[in-house]
Amino acid sequence: MRCLQPLLLRKIRRRGQQEPVYLYRLPERLGMYDTPPLLPGAVWVHAVSLGETRAAGLLIDALRQQWPDMRLLLTHSTATGWIQGQAVMRSGDLQAWFPWDTPAATRRFLTHHQPRCGVLMETEVWPAMVQACQDADVPLFLANARLNDKSLRSALRWSWLSGPAYRGLRAVWAQSDPDAQRLKALGARVEAVLGNLKFDVQDQPEAQALAQRWRRGWTVGDRAPPVVMLASSREGEELLWLDALLAHKARLQALTDAGVLWLLVPRHPQRFDEVHQLLQSRGLSVYRRSALPSNALSWPAEAVQAQVLLGDSVGEMPVYFQASDMALLGGSFEPLGGQNLIEAAAFGCPVVMGPHTFNFAQAAELAESIGAARRVHDMEGALDQVLAWLRQPGELAEAQAQGRQMVAQSTGAAERHAQALASALRK
Repeated sequence: MRCLQPLLLRKIRRRGQQEPVYLYRLPERLGMYDTPPLLPGAVWVHAVSLGETRAAGLLIDALRQQWPDMRLLLTHSTATGWIQGQAVMRSGDLQAWFPWDTPAATRRFLTHHQPRCGVLMETEVWPAMVQACQDADVPLFLANARLNDKSLRSALRWSWLSGPAYRGLRAVWAQSDPDAQRLKALGARVEAVLGNLKFDVQDQPEAQALAQRWRRGWTVGDRAPPVVMLASSREGEELLWLDALLAHKARLQALTDAGVLWLLVPRHPQRFDEVHQLLQSRGLSVYRRSALPSNALSWPAEAVQAQVLLGDSVGEMPVYFQASDMALLGGSFEPLGGQNLIEAAAFGCPVVMGPHTFNFAQAAELAESIGAARRVHDMEGALDQVLAWLRQPGELAEAQAQGRQMVAQSTGAAERHAQALASALRK
Protein backbone atom coordinates (compact mmCIF):
# COMPACT_ATOMS: atom_id res chain seq x y z
CA MET A 1 0.00 0.00 0.00
CA ARG A 2 2.88 2.37 0.70
CA CYS A 3 4.38 1.61 -2.71
CA LEU A 4 1.08 2.44 -4.38
CA GLN A 5 0.86 5.91 -2.85
CA PRO A 6 2.47 7.69 -5.85
CA LEU A 7 -0.06 6.03 -8.15
CA LEU A 8 -2.89 7.12 -5.86
CA LEU A 9 -1.71 10.73 -5.90
CA ARG A 10 -1.30 10.69 -9.67
CA LYS A 11 -4.82 9.34 -10.09
CA ILE A 12 -6.25 11.99 -7.76
CA ARG A 13 -4.44 14.80 -9.56
CA ARG A 14 -5.76 13.51 -12.87
CA ARG A 15 -9.32 13.38 -11.51
CA GLY A 16 -8.78 16.85 -10.09
CA GLN A 17 -8.41 18.27 -13.59
CA GLN A 18 -12.13 17.57 -14.12
CA GLU A 19 -13.31 17.70 -10.50
CA PRO A 20 -11.23 20.30 -8.60
CA VAL A 21 -12.58 19.15 -5.22
CA TYR A 22 -10.26 16.15 -5.48
CA LEU A 23 -7.28 18.50 -5.08
CA TYR A 24 -8.67 20.14 -1.95
CA ARG A 25 -6.55 19.44 1.16
CA LEU A 26 -4.67 16.74 -0.72
CA PRO A 27 -2.18 15.88 2.10
CA GLU A 28 -5.11 14.56 4.17
CA ARG A 29 -5.20 11.59 1.83
CA LEU A 30 -1.94 10.51 3.49
CA GLY A 31 -3.02 11.43 7.01
CA MET A 32 -1.24 14.80 7.11
CA TYR A 33 -3.17 17.78 8.42
CA ASP A 34 -2.79 21.53 8.55
CA THR A 35 -6.32 22.22 9.78
CA PRO A 36 -7.23 22.14 13.48
CA PRO A 37 -9.14 19.04 14.62
CA LEU A 38 -12.40 18.97 16.51
CA LEU A 39 -12.22 18.58 20.24
CA PRO A 40 -11.76 14.88 21.13
CA GLY A 41 -14.92 12.81 21.27
CA ALA A 42 -16.60 13.49 17.92
CA VAL A 43 -18.69 10.81 16.24
CA TRP A 44 -16.86 9.85 13.05
CA VAL A 45 -18.91 8.65 10.05
CA HIS A 46 -17.23 7.50 6.84
CA ALA A 47 -19.30 7.71 3.64
CA VAL A 48 -17.12 6.97 0.64
CA SER A 49 -19.17 8.50 -2.19
CA LEU A 50 -22.49 10.06 -3.15
CA GLY A 51 -24.89 7.22 -2.39
CA GLU A 52 -23.29 6.35 0.93
CA THR A 53 -23.29 10.02 1.92
CA ARG A 54 -27.00 10.32 1.27
CA ALA A 55 -27.60 7.29 3.47
CA ALA A 56 -25.22 8.69 6.09
CA GLY A 57 -27.20 11.92 6.13
CA LEU A 58 -30.30 10.00 7.23
CA LEU A 59 -28.32 8.26 9.97
CA ILE A 60 -26.71 11.52 11.10
CA ASP A 61 -30.13 13.16 11.47
CA ALA A 62 -31.22 10.26 13.68
CA LEU A 63 -28.00 10.45 15.72
CA ARG A 64 -28.60 14.14 16.37
CA GLN A 65 -31.94 13.15 17.87
CA GLN A 66 -30.04 10.91 20.29
CA TRP A 67 -27.30 13.47 20.97
CA PRO A 68 -28.40 17.05 20.13
CA ASP A 69 -24.92 18.39 20.94
CA MET A 70 -23.12 15.75 18.85
CA ARG A 71 -20.03 16.90 16.98
CA LEU A 72 -19.60 15.16 13.65
CA LEU A 73 -16.46 14.15 11.79
CA LEU A 74 -17.55 13.15 8.27
CA THR A 75 -15.04 11.57 5.88
CA HIS A 76 -15.23 10.71 2.19
CA SER A 77 -13.11 9.30 -0.61
CA THR A 78 -14.73 11.01 -3.63
CA ALA A 79 -15.52 14.55 -4.67
CA THR A 80 -19.22 13.79 -5.11
CA GLY A 81 -19.35 12.44 -1.56
CA TRP A 82 -17.65 15.58 -0.24
CA ILE A 83 -20.06 17.91 -2.06
CA GLN A 84 -23.11 15.97 -0.87
CA GLY A 85 -21.74 15.85 2.68
CA GLN A 86 -21.72 19.63 2.97
CA ALA A 87 -25.52 19.50 3.25
CA VAL A 88 -25.38 17.78 6.67
CA MET A 89 -22.64 19.94 8.20
CA ARG A 90 -23.44 22.10 11.23
CA SER A 91 -21.39 24.57 13.20
CA GLY A 92 -18.71 22.63 15.07
CA ASP A 93 -18.64 19.73 12.57
CA LEU A 94 -15.72 18.85 10.32
CA GLN A 95 -15.21 17.16 6.95
CA ALA A 96 -11.98 15.37 6.09
CA TRP A 97 -10.66 12.91 3.55
CA PHE A 98 -10.46 9.26 4.51
CA PRO A 99 -6.75 8.38 4.62
CA TRP A 100 -4.99 5.91 2.34
CA ASP A 101 -5.00 2.53 4.10
CA THR A 102 -1.47 2.32 5.46
CA PRO A 103 -0.58 1.88 9.14
CA ALA A 104 1.13 5.27 9.33
CA ALA A 105 -1.66 7.27 7.63
CA THR A 106 -4.44 5.66 9.65
CA ARG A 107 -2.56 6.21 12.92
CA ARG A 108 -2.03 9.89 12.05
CA PHE A 109 -5.73 10.23 11.23
CA LEU A 110 -6.83 8.82 14.60
CA THR A 111 -4.19 10.72 16.56
CA HIS A 112 -5.20 14.00 14.95
CA HIS A 113 -9.00 13.66 15.21
CA GLN A 114 -9.38 11.41 18.32
CA PRO A 115 -12.98 10.35 17.54
CA ARG A 116 -15.21 8.77 20.14
CA CYS A 117 -16.18 6.03 17.69
CA GLY A 118 -16.23 5.29 13.97
CA VAL A 119 -19.17 4.31 11.78
CA LEU A 120 -18.35 2.92 8.34
CA MET A 121 -21.14 2.94 5.78
CA GLU A 122 -22.19 -0.16 3.83
CA THR A 123 -19.02 -1.83 2.49
CA GLU A 124 -16.01 0.28 3.44
CA VAL A 125 -13.90 -2.11 5.52
CA TRP A 126 -10.16 -1.36 5.28
CA PRO A 127 -7.71 -3.65 7.12
CA ALA A 128 -5.15 -1.06 8.28
CA MET A 129 -7.86 1.29 9.54
CA VAL A 130 -9.56 -1.50 11.47
CA GLN A 131 -6.23 -2.44 13.09
CA ALA A 132 -5.45 1.19 13.90
CA CYS A 133 -8.83 1.60 15.59
CA GLN A 134 -8.23 -1.53 17.65
CA ASP A 135 -4.81 -0.23 18.71
CA ALA A 136 -6.27 3.17 19.63
CA ASP A 137 -9.31 1.62 21.38
CA VAL A 138 -11.73 3.40 19.04
CA PRO A 139 -14.84 1.22 18.59
CA LEU A 140 -15.56 0.78 14.89
CA PHE A 141 -18.98 -0.18 13.52
CA LEU A 142 -20.30 -1.10 10.08
CA ALA A 143 -23.77 0.37 9.43
CA ASN A 144 -26.25 -0.35 6.65
CA ALA A 145 -23.91 -3.23 5.84
CA ARG A 146 -24.26 -5.16 2.61
CA LEU A 147 -22.18 -7.80 0.87
CA ASN A 148 -23.06 -9.50 -2.39
CA ASP A 149 -22.04 -13.00 -3.46
CA LYS A 150 -19.32 -11.75 -5.79
CA SER A 151 -17.68 -9.67 -3.05
CA LEU A 152 -17.95 -12.58 -0.61
CA ARG A 153 -16.11 -14.91 -2.99
CA SER A 154 -13.39 -12.32 -3.50
CA ALA A 155 -13.04 -11.71 0.24
CA LEU A 156 -12.80 -15.44 0.96
CA ARG A 157 -9.95 -15.73 -1.53
CA TRP A 158 -8.14 -13.09 0.53
CA SER A 159 -9.34 -14.41 3.89
CA TRP A 160 -5.94 -13.83 5.54
CA LEU A 161 -6.60 -10.11 4.95
CA SER A 162 -10.39 -9.78 5.06
CA GLY A 163 -10.93 -12.10 8.05
CA PRO A 164 -9.06 -9.99 10.64
CA ALA A 165 -10.63 -6.83 9.21
CA TYR A 166 -14.21 -8.03 9.57
CA ARG A 167 -13.56 -9.70 12.92
CA GLY A 168 -12.04 -6.44 14.17
CA LEU A 169 -15.30 -4.52 13.83
CA ARG A 170 -17.05 -3.94 17.15
CA ALA A 171 -20.50 -4.58 15.63
CA VAL A 172 -22.15 -4.92 12.23
CA TRP A 173 -25.75 -3.97 11.40
CA ALA A 174 -26.86 -5.58 8.16
CA GLN A 175 -29.45 -4.47 5.62
CA SER A 176 -30.96 -7.94 5.11
CA ASP A 177 -30.74 -11.55 6.28
CA PRO A 178 -28.75 -12.66 3.19
CA ASP A 179 -26.29 -9.82 3.78
CA ALA A 180 -25.99 -10.89 7.42
CA GLN A 181 -25.22 -14.50 6.48
CA ARG A 182 -22.52 -13.47 4.02
CA LEU A 183 -20.94 -11.08 6.53
CA LYS A 184 -20.94 -13.78 9.20
CA ALA A 185 -19.10 -16.07 6.78
CA LEU A 186 -16.22 -13.59 6.96
CA GLY A 187 -16.26 -13.58 10.75
CA ALA A 188 -18.14 -10.31 11.21
CA ARG A 189 -20.00 -9.79 14.48
CA VAL A 190 -23.47 -9.18 13.04
CA GLU A 191 -25.60 -7.99 15.92
CA ALA A 192 -28.82 -7.24 14.06
CA VAL A 193 -30.55 -6.85 10.71
CA LEU A 194 -31.87 -3.28 10.81
CA GLY A 195 -33.01 -2.69 7.23
CA ASN A 196 -31.77 -0.29 4.61
CA LEU A 197 -31.24 3.34 5.59
CA LYS A 198 -32.05 4.46 2.06
CA PHE A 199 -35.71 3.60 2.60
CA ASP A 200 -35.84 6.54 5.01
CA VAL A 201 -35.54 8.98 2.11
CA GLN A 202 -37.26 12.22 3.07
CA ASP A 203 -39.63 14.46 1.14
CA GLN A 204 -37.80 17.30 -0.55
CA PRO A 205 -40.27 20.11 -1.30
CA GLU A 206 -37.64 22.31 -2.95
CA ALA A 207 -36.64 19.50 -5.32
CA GLN A 208 -40.29 18.80 -6.07
CA ALA A 209 -40.97 22.46 -6.83
CA LEU A 210 -37.97 22.63 -9.18
CA ALA A 211 -39.03 19.43 -10.93
CA GLN A 212 -42.51 20.82 -11.47
CA ARG A 213 -41.04 24.05 -12.85
CA TRP A 214 -38.89 22.03 -15.26
CA ARG A 215 -41.89 20.07 -16.48
CA ARG A 216 -43.84 23.24 -17.10
CA GLY A 217 -40.87 24.52 -19.09
CA TRP A 218 -40.85 21.36 -21.23
CA THR A 219 -44.57 21.62 -22.00
CA VAL A 220 -45.45 22.63 -25.54
CA GLY A 221 -48.98 23.95 -25.81
CA ASP A 222 -51.10 21.96 -23.37
CA ARG A 223 -49.14 18.70 -23.63
CA ALA A 224 -46.22 17.80 -21.41
CA PRO A 225 -43.86 15.27 -23.01
CA PRO A 226 -43.30 11.92 -21.28
CA VAL A 227 -39.85 12.10 -19.70
CA VAL A 228 -37.75 8.92 -19.60
CA MET A 229 -34.46 8.98 -17.70
CA LEU A 230 -31.38 6.81 -18.06
CA ALA A 231 -30.45 7.13 -14.39
CA SER A 232 -26.89 6.93 -13.07
CA SER A 233 -25.61 5.36 -16.26
CA ARG A 234 -22.19 3.75 -16.21
CA GLU A 235 -19.55 3.46 -18.91
CA GLY A 236 -20.86 1.62 -21.96
CA GLU A 237 -24.53 1.93 -21.10
CA GLU A 238 -25.12 5.15 -23.01
CA LEU A 239 -23.80 3.39 -26.13
CA LEU A 240 -26.09 0.42 -25.47
CA TRP A 241 -29.01 2.83 -25.20
CA LEU A 242 -28.06 4.63 -28.40
CA ASP A 243 -27.63 1.40 -30.37
CA ALA A 244 -30.96 0.05 -29.13
CA LEU A 245 -32.75 3.36 -29.77
CA LEU A 246 -31.53 3.63 -33.36
CA ALA A 247 -31.65 -0.09 -34.22
CA HIS A 248 -35.36 -0.41 -35.09
CA LYS A 249 -37.05 2.30 -37.11
CA ALA A 250 -40.56 1.27 -36.06
CA ARG A 251 -39.80 1.48 -32.35
CA LEU A 252 -37.87 4.72 -32.78
CA GLN A 253 -40.80 6.20 -34.68
CA ALA A 254 -43.24 5.07 -31.97
CA LEU A 255 -41.13 6.73 -29.27
CA THR A 256 -40.82 9.86 -31.38
CA ASP A 257 -44.57 9.96 -32.03
CA ALA A 258 -45.14 9.65 -28.27
CA GLY A 259 -43.02 12.79 -27.84
CA VAL A 260 -40.56 11.15 -25.46
CA LEU A 261 -37.99 13.52 -23.97
CA TRP A 262 -34.86 11.62 -22.91
CA LEU A 263 -32.98 12.64 -19.79
CA LEU A 264 -29.50 11.10 -19.41
CA VAL A 265 -27.76 11.37 -16.04
CA PRO A 266 -24.29 9.72 -15.99
CA ARG A 267 -23.17 8.34 -12.65
CA HIS A 268 -19.73 9.95 -12.61
CA PRO A 269 -19.15 13.69 -13.25
CA GLN A 270 -15.85 13.09 -15.03
CA ARG A 271 -17.83 11.42 -17.84
CA PHE A 272 -20.22 14.32 -18.55
CA ASP A 273 -18.18 15.68 -21.47
CA GLU A 274 -17.56 12.21 -22.87
CA VAL A 275 -21.27 11.38 -22.89
CA HIS A 276 -22.10 14.74 -24.44
CA GLN A 277 -19.68 14.10 -27.28
CA LEU A 278 -21.06 10.58 -27.81
CA LEU A 279 -24.62 11.85 -28.13
CA GLN A 280 -23.65 14.57 -30.56
CA SER A 281 -21.61 12.12 -32.64
CA ARG A 282 -24.84 10.16 -33.27
CA GLY A 283 -26.60 13.27 -34.50
CA LEU A 284 -28.77 13.89 -31.46
CA SER A 285 -29.51 17.42 -30.29
CA VAL A 286 -28.46 17.80 -26.65
CA TYR A 287 -29.04 20.45 -24.01
CA ARG A 288 -26.95 20.35 -20.83
CA ARG A 289 -28.37 21.06 -17.40
CA SER A 290 -25.26 23.12 -16.61
CA ALA A 291 -26.23 25.56 -19.40
CA LEU A 292 -29.47 26.51 -17.61
CA PRO A 293 -29.03 29.61 -15.43
CA SER A 294 -29.84 28.90 -11.80
CA ASN A 295 -32.38 31.74 -11.69
CA ALA A 296 -34.11 30.79 -14.95
CA LEU A 297 -37.89 30.59 -14.66
CA SER A 298 -38.29 28.68 -17.91
CA TRP A 299 -36.21 26.56 -20.24
CA PRO A 300 -34.89 28.20 -23.43
CA ALA A 301 -36.21 27.12 -26.81
CA GLU A 302 -33.14 25.02 -27.60
CA ALA A 303 -33.75 22.97 -24.46
CA VAL A 304 -37.41 22.38 -25.24
CA GLN A 305 -36.53 21.35 -28.79
CA ALA A 306 -33.62 19.07 -27.79
CA GLN A 307 -33.95 15.32 -28.16
CA VAL A 308 -31.84 14.66 -25.06
CA LEU A 309 -31.32 16.58 -21.84
CA LEU A 310 -27.97 15.79 -20.22
CA GLY A 311 -28.13 15.90 -16.43
CA ASP A 312 -24.58 17.09 -15.85
CA SER A 313 -24.99 18.20 -12.25
CA VAL A 314 -24.25 16.71 -8.84
CA GLY A 315 -26.79 16.33 -6.04
CA GLU A 316 -29.96 16.77 -8.12
CA MET A 317 -31.13 13.17 -8.45
CA PRO A 318 -34.28 13.91 -6.38
CA VAL A 319 -35.14 16.59 -8.94
CA TYR A 320 -34.41 14.33 -11.89
CA PHE A 321 -36.51 11.48 -10.52
CA GLN A 322 -39.46 13.76 -9.74
CA ALA A 323 -39.24 15.31 -13.21
CA SER A 324 -39.33 11.89 -14.91
CA ASP A 325 -42.20 9.52 -15.62
CA MET A 326 -39.97 6.43 -15.54
CA ALA A 327 -36.28 5.53 -15.50
CA LEU A 328 -33.89 2.96 -16.90
CA LEU A 329 -31.67 1.82 -14.03
CA GLY A 330 -27.99 2.51 -14.63
CA GLY A 331 -25.41 -0.11 -13.76
CA SER A 332 -27.88 -2.92 -14.43
CA PHE A 333 -27.38 -3.26 -18.19
CA GLU A 334 -23.68 -4.01 -17.81
CA PRO A 335 -22.43 -6.50 -15.17
CA LEU A 336 -21.89 -3.72 -12.60
CA GLY A 337 -24.52 -4.61 -10.00
CA GLY A 338 -26.98 -1.78 -10.59
CA GLN A 339 -27.57 1.49 -8.80
CA ASN A 340 -29.91 2.17 -5.92
CA LEU A 341 -33.55 2.24 -7.04
CA ILE A 342 -35.09 3.16 -3.67
CA GLU A 343 -34.92 6.90 -4.24
CA ALA A 344 -36.62 6.52 -7.62
CA ALA A 345 -39.43 4.51 -6.03
CA ALA A 346 -39.85 7.02 -3.22
CA PHE A 347 -40.40 9.82 -5.72
CA GLY A 348 -42.86 7.85 -7.83
CA CYS A 349 -40.50 7.04 -10.70
CA PRO A 350 -40.79 3.33 -11.60
CA VAL A 351 -37.70 1.73 -13.07
CA VAL A 352 -36.86 -0.66 -15.86
CA MET A 353 -33.81 -2.65 -14.80
CA GLY A 354 -31.46 -4.93 -16.63
CA PRO A 355 -30.26 -8.35 -15.44
CA HIS A 356 -27.46 -7.11 -13.15
CA THR A 357 -28.77 -5.84 -9.78
CA PHE A 358 -26.64 -7.78 -7.30
CA ASN A 359 -25.53 -4.61 -5.44
CA PHE A 360 -29.11 -3.92 -4.37
CA ALA A 361 -30.62 -7.37 -4.77
CA GLN A 362 -33.19 -7.18 -1.97
CA ALA A 363 -34.62 -3.81 -3.01
CA ALA A 364 -34.67 -4.85 -6.68
CA GLU A 365 -36.46 -8.12 -5.95
CA LEU A 366 -39.01 -6.38 -3.72
CA ALA A 367 -39.70 -3.66 -6.30
CA GLU A 368 -40.11 -6.24 -9.04
CA SER A 369 -42.40 -8.45 -6.96
CA ILE A 370 -44.89 -5.64 -6.26
CA GLY A 371 -44.78 -4.10 -9.72
CA ALA A 372 -42.76 -0.97 -8.93
CA ALA A 373 -40.05 -2.15 -11.33
CA ARG A 374 -39.78 -4.32 -14.43
CA ARG A 375 -36.80 -6.52 -15.23
CA VAL A 376 -35.66 -7.03 -18.81
CA HIS A 377 -32.83 -8.91 -20.48
CA ASP A 378 -31.23 -6.04 -22.36
CA MET A 379 -31.57 -2.43 -23.46
CA GLU A 380 -33.86 -3.30 -26.36
CA GLY A 381 -36.20 -4.94 -23.89
CA ALA A 382 -36.01 -1.79 -21.77
CA LEU A 383 -37.20 0.36 -24.68
CA ASP A 384 -40.02 -2.10 -25.36
CA GLN A 385 -41.09 -1.74 -21.72
CA VAL A 386 -40.98 2.06 -22.02
CA LEU A 387 -43.38 1.83 -24.95
CA ALA A 388 -45.61 -0.63 -23.06
CA TRP A 389 -45.97 1.77 -20.12
CA LEU A 390 -46.61 4.72 -22.44
CA ARG A 391 -49.38 2.76 -24.16
CA GLN A 392 -50.87 1.63 -20.83
CA PRO A 393 -50.87 4.72 -18.58
CA GLY A 394 -52.95 2.91 -15.98
CA GLU A 395 -50.19 0.34 -15.44
CA LEU A 396 -47.60 3.11 -15.27
CA ALA A 397 -49.63 4.95 -12.63
CA GLU A 398 -49.97 1.72 -10.63
CA ALA A 399 -46.19 1.17 -10.77
CA GLN A 400 -45.62 4.72 -9.55
CA ALA A 401 -48.00 4.18 -6.62
CA GLN A 402 -46.49 0.81 -5.72
CA GLY A 403 -43.02 2.33 -5.49
CA ARG A 404 -44.16 5.02 -3.08
CA GLN A 405 -45.98 2.42 -0.97
CA MET A 406 -42.95 0.10 -0.91
CA VAL A 407 -40.76 2.84 0.52
CA ALA A 408 -43.39 4.06 3.00
CA GLN A 409 -43.71 0.54 4.44
CA SER A 410 -39.95 0.04 4.84
CA THR A 411 -38.89 3.09 6.84
CA GLY A 412 -37.37 3.23 10.33
CA ALA A 413 -33.84 1.94 9.69
CA ALA A 414 -32.23 5.26 10.62
CA GLU A 415 -33.82 5.31 14.07
CA ARG A 416 -32.96 1.64 14.64
CA HIS A 417 -29.31 2.28 13.69
CA ALA A 418 -29.10 5.30 15.99
CA GLN A 419 -30.52 3.30 18.91
CA ALA A 420 -28.13 0.41 18.19
CA LEU A 421 -25.12 2.75 18.20
CA ALA A 422 -26.24 4.43 21.44
CA SER A 423 -26.67 1.01 23.08
CA ALA A 424 -23.27 -0.20 21.85
CA LEU A 425 -21.49 2.88 23.21
CA ARG A 426 -23.21 2.54 26.59
CA LYS A 427 -21.81 -1.00 26.79
